[in-house]
This record gives sequence, structure tokens and C-alpha cells, in this order.
Amino acid sequence: MTDSLHPVTRAWRGDVLALLAGAALPFAFAPLSWFPLAVISPALLFITWLGATPRRALWRGYLFGLGQFGVGVSWVYVAIHDFGYASVPLAVFLTALFVAFIALFPALTGYFAARLFPLPDNRKILLAFPAAWTLFEWLRGWIFTGFPWLNIGYSQIDAPLSGIAPLLGVYGVSWATVFSAALLIVLLCAEKSMKLRALVALALLWGGSALLGRMEWTQPLDAPLKVSLVQGNIPQDIKWQPEQRQRTLDLYAGLTRQRWGDDLIVWPEAALTVFYHEIAGNYLARLGDEARAQGTDLIIGLSVADLETRRYYNSMMSVGTSEGFYFKRHLVPFGDYVPFEKWLRGLIKFFDLPMSGYSPGPERQALLAAAGYKVGVSICYEDIFGEEIIEGLPEAALLVNGTNNAWYGDSLAPHQALQMSRMRALETGRAMLRATTNGISAIIDARGKILARSPQFETHVVTGEAQPRRGAAPYVRWGNYPVLALLLFLFAWLLFPRKISHFTRIGKEPD
Repeated sequence: MTDSLHPVTRAWRGDVLALLAGAALPFAFAPLSWFPLAVISPALLFITWLGATPRRALWRGYLFGLGQFGVGVSWVYVAIHDFGYASVPLAVFLTALFVAFIALFPALTGYFAARLFPLPDNRKILLAFPAAWTLFEWLRGWIFTGFPWLNIGYSQIDAPLSGIAPLLGVYGVSWATVFSAALLIVLLCAEKSMKLRALVALALLWGGSALLGRMEWTQPLDAPLKVSLVQGNIPQDIKWQPEQRQRTLDLYAGLTRQRWGDDLIVWPEAALTVFYHEIAGNYLARLGDEARAQGTDLIIGLSVADLETRRYYNSMMSVGTSEGFYFKRHLVPFGDYVPFEKWLRGLIKFFDLPMSGYSPGPERQALLAAAGYKVGVSICYEDIFGEEIIEGLPEAALLVNGTNNAWYGDSLAPHQALQMSRMRALETGRAMLRATTNGISAIIDARGKILARSPQFETHVVTGEAQPRRGAAPYVRWGNYPVLALLLFLFAWLLFPRKISHFTRIGKEPD
């Protein structure tokens, strides 16, 4: 197989192909959602890895990562420059530094596969490359607090492979996607007998996933709730100004009063730019009395200060029939807190962003109660960690996420974040209510489908119904362990083929 692909795997051609393949991959994600690119792009990368030395595979994986994240997380520049007030050169440098670091993961994927598994082409393509890719995606979602953004499985939320999500989560979808890429290479380049096997495997994988997508993993619980999501659309550059605070309080209260009678109303992360103790006895107490009188519960985003310890928490609070707090546990570096604060705080304006001194909430917290049900609450990018969302299940009947998207302006980030919220709903079999500061707010059903959404950059209230549900999808019960077990089995098969070859056989390489 390597011989037939030799013209495109020569040094400079293979390098260019890897870079272009990586730059194309983000278009498989929202807002364009050209999901077939998520199969084609890694297939091109795998081709450049065939016959490559570990050093060359490392370099091509790095070029791929530079393309993938240079395009896909370009919104980092917007946050640093437009709202972090860094100069253009400094914002470009910091964004490039971040991309250069994240690109190490696909680089190490190539090195790992080439170094540890000097195998015949078919086995390397079908086993080593997909398994290594999935392993390093998982590691990227864990190391240094984790950054699982642009995990390839998210691109399949509207494709047949999404049917795997309630069973194996997004990492299972990722493996199925890159395994499809491997099968595509075999289908196009291998001998006739292997082509037939690859075609059958692709049909079974995609057809079986489509059938899984028709299954009901959870069950409706009582009648649907009438819900509203309040999107205040207060620009980030004036949001924290003292003279804006009262206008913000009045805006959210006014929009909420228009929806009295709904079962649940949700405000976004940091909707109010005052501390809880500053408004608890007047504004919140009055709002709570009105909510109870109207039979409505609220979940609102605001900051909480512990005056004794002088710690600050990014929180969501339930108001109405019961009062409770959820404190954000998984903080965003430089957004919620400043790593190495002793050295970085005050160095440039970006490290002095408003409310970038939060403390993490406790690992174990009671679920909020609202509209008569337990609710699984997450804040901002916490909902890109599926393994954390399932900790509140199956007790929670629905999911709520409050987000401040204003940091990212008119970039790819709000669309990509919505796509990840949809995956959380699909994995868990729960409706997701996603309230954002300036869009995209959305009501998402238990299959990950958007029932109602807001426009961006407009003051808007999203209204609709959300169905509480009970039961647990397999992913809720098992988390990422089945996928990790699959990877361990595949690596063992590759490293010790004689001991476990009796399980199955891939087939002979062509002469």
C-alpha cells in the first residue's frame, strides 16, 4: 500500500498535505458542519504517516495540529485582543503560543503510532492510527485541566455515527470517525479482498450507528415543562462598569416578568455583575417572592463572595420554590483564574480581566432543585467535559448550562460550544437548556436536536418546552471506561499479537 501512495508521502508533499488536511478539519464542525471532512481529513494525515519515520510522523502531526487549531480555535485571539485589551502583536503571539502547544497532541499521536507499532500497513492504518488518535484526544481533555475542544466526535452530531454517543460518549464517536477514515484508505488503496472487507465494515459501522440512534435510552417523566432562556446581550466591554449594574438588574428582571407562569426561567453565567450578598435582601428576595406567587422557578448566574475566607465563586443559583447554589468546579485558566498569579497578575491587562480570581467550588455538590425536579447545572465550558456532566445523573431530570459567550465575539466559538452542548444532551438522554449572554441560547432535546434557539447579538428570550426524563443511557453508567478498555485491548493486540491473535485476524498484506 505504501508504494501506491509514495508520490504524496515524499517529504515536502506529505508535509504540505498534513498542514492542509489539518486546516480543513475545523470546517467539519459548526457552523458549517461538513461532517464528511472529519473522515477525509484524518485519512489524508494517516496517508502521510505511512512509511514515515517516527520523527517525520511527529513533524507531520504537528503541522496537522497547527492547521487544525490555528483555524479552529482562532477565537482565542478575539478573547485576548478584543476583550483582554492586549495589543495586536501580543494577542497574535499568545494565540500562536497556545496553538503551538495544543498542536503537540496530534504530533505525539503520530510519533507514538510510528515508534511503538512498526507494523504492516493494514494493521497500522486500521488499528494503530485510530487508537492512538483517540488516546491523545482523551489525554488532551485531561492534562493541564483539559482542553477537549474540536474533538473529532463532535463533528458527527448530525451524522449517523452520533448514534454511538449514548453508548460510548464522544470519544467512542471519535474512534468510530477515525476508524472510518482508516477504512476509507483501505477501500481506496488496498488489494481487492481488503477493499471488500473495508466496504462491509463501513456499512456495518455506519448502518449500526444509525440504528443505535433510533433507540430510546431514557424515558419521559411527567409532562413537558414550559421554559424560557433570558439572553440580555449586554456588551462585554461595558458589562462590568459600575454605571451599568442597575441597568443590568432592571433588564433581566423586566424580561423575566414577561414570562411569569412558565415553569422554569434560566439566566446565563454572570448575568448579574454584583455579588449575591449585595442584592440578597432586596432584589433577589423580591424576585423570589414574585416567582413563587407566579408558580415559576429561576436559575440565575451571579458571583458569590465568602466574606470570611475572601474567596469568590462563579455560581448559578435557584430562586423560587427552593434556594440553592451551584459553584463552578472546573475553572477556565485566565478566564476564571490566573495560573501563576504571583508572577502574571498585573503584567498585562489580559491577566487582570474582571472576575478572573475565582476559586473552584467543591467537587461534590447537591443538585439544584427547580420546577419540581433535580437539575444538573454546569457553567460555561464545564459542559465540554462529558465525564463531569454525568456525575449528576441519573438523578437530574434535565441539564442546564449558563454561559458567557461575549468573550468570543462573532467567531467560531459560540457555534462550536453549542455543538458540544448538543453532544452532552445526546450522551445523557436529557434535555439541555443553554442560556448565554449574547447567543447562541438554545433548548435542546434528549437526542441533541435544537428545538428553539436565539439569534446572536440581540436581546432575546427563547421560549419552548423541555421534557424531564428518567433513566440512564449506558454512557451515564460507564463513562469513558469502555472506550479506554477498547484502546488498551487494541494496543495489547498490536504489541503482543501472538498471544491474542486467536481473537480475530485482520488479513494478509498484499505481496
